Amino acid sequence: MAYRNGTYVAFDGNGTTSPIEGNIKYFNLLKAWSENSNIEFSFSDSHQKTYQVNDSSKISTLKSRLEERLRNSKNMMVIITDNTSWNRGLLCWEIEKAVDVYKLPLLVVYTEYSKILNVDSHSNEWPKSLKERIDNNSAKCIHLPFKKDLILDAISQFSIHDKYPATSKNHYSKETYDKLN
Repeated sequence: MAYRNGTYVAFDGNGTTSPIEGNIKYFNLLKAWSENSNIEFSFSDSHQKTYQVNDSSKISTLKSRLEERLRNSKNMMVIITDNTSWNRGLLCWEIEKAVDVYKLPLLVVYTEYSKILNVDSHSNEWPKSLKERIDNNSAKCIHLPFKKDLILDAISQFSIHDKYPATSKNHYSKETYDKLN
């Protein structure tokens, strides 16, 4: 059995492979923070733990690699933006596998907000598979803004090894935002 120590990052690719277009830019920012010795941010990227796939790879090959990454992950970060689609096939598939098969806690990260204090007010932004799992409480989630210190705290705090969020609609308190921001 693999040691599950990575953070699996999922996002809507918005139909582009450009590193500056679409939601991949937020994933690239996480990697840049981690690689910068002047920034206190480190995470174990599950996507670096397996063979890479090409844009021309078959969907079955891609899913096989993604499942291997999910098996080696301690949690999953789902990046939500204004451009996240309701039913983007691969993102929904990743969420379904993470929750239903691998029982990963989800860090639901919103790029457009500085605080998340009312989770239900964001329900119209969730992809279909995430909404279904939040509504039936099968996904154990912490909802937070795309802020370096908050993301680092959530990555270190919530994992299959330690502490799961209690429900699908957890968020940081106003006091925590004041302390960590």
